[in-house]
Amino acid sequence: MQLTAKDSELIESIYDAGLNPELWSGVVVMLNGFFGSRACGLISKDKISRSGSTHYYCGVDPHFIQLYADEYAQHDPLARLPRYGEVRNIPDLVNFDEYRRGRFYQEWLRPQGCADVANVVLEQSNSSPPMLMTVIPGREMLDAKMRARMQLIAPHASRALMINRAIERKQQKSMALADVVDRLNAGVILLDAACNIVHSNPAADGILDADDVLRSVGGRLLARTPDANAALRNIFRDEAEVATAAATGRKIQLTADDGSHHIAHVIALPSLLREESAGGSGGATGALFVWKAQLDARSCAGLIDRAFELTPAELRVLQSIVEIGGVPETAAALGIAETTVKTHLHRVFAKTGTSRQADLVKLAAGFSNPLVH
Repeated sequence: MQLTAKDSELIESIYDAGLNPELWSGVVVMLNGFFGSRACGLISKDKISRSGSTHYYCGVDPHFIQLYADEYAQHDPLARLPRYGEVRNIPDLVNFDEYRRGRFYQEWLRPQGCADVANVVLEQSNSSPPMLMTVIPGREMLDAKMRARMQLIAPHASRALMINRAIERKQQKSMALADVVDRLNAGVILLDAACNIVHSNPAADGILDADDVLRSVGGRLLARTPDANAALRNIFRDEAEVATAAATGRKIQLTADDGSHHIAHVIALPSLLREESAGGSGGATGALFVWKAQLDARSCAGLIDRAFELTPAELRVLQSIVEIGGVPETAAALGIAETTVKTHLHRVFAKTGTSRQADLVKLAAGFSNPLVH
């Protein structure tokens, strides 16, 4: 069948509806004109329960649409769905004479001045009622020209619906992921390339409301110190910088007015979140996980022990160095000689790849990081 420029415009509109389901109502009107039919619509039909729902339609009085959903979906010939992609009208599905004596024709179709209905299944789905394109020719039966036009359009409508479903699944995943982010105790802030806040979870909102280590000025994230601000600008200017910072475990130290510290850990976003946050702009380039630095060597002792295979004595020395201080203080607290502390400490240095007591404090702080847990 030769396509005209107008036909090509119709197919283009079908794919537009694949990206934006709100356009289907207008597309159905265009399809009705293209087929030359009395009415046209997209319906879903459950072949087990025989229930039916009309999603988009034109050419049928809303009263009859409601009657179909409430009563006559149970009586139409679509109890036997045609095979995917095949245009079938009523005589293709059931005995036509019996059909004309049935309730669907006598009480639903005939009062509208119509004789036949044609359908084509547009989705191959075992888990949910598939979508069908339904056409009511009018007073006459489906003719060859109308059937050919439906057959021509069916593959395009089918692919457009596949796009709808794919986008819907992606949005559902994004919503689920966003819900997880919002439940985290650590603050999560999604930033674009200009450090504008794209999204912040409740914990991050609390940090911003405190207006101390971080604040929002006109929707843009600012840190309290110039060094932290410069780090934010440099890292979040593009996704490549964010990916590099995340891969190297880059952290931004944030100092509060009272001298306490927060840690901001750079996170590269999965494409799902980047795309979902885009909206009308470029979307988020990355995220910050922000939490108050609270060193608790005992709470993370098991993690450190498993990571570096420390002996109980070595672990006790590490904990004491972190919590109490230097070698003399540790020796007094543990009731052992300073030489023994130094021996264990050198072994801890070797196993953890550190060389200074300050490095051990940083190591323990890292294992207190909520991302590690």
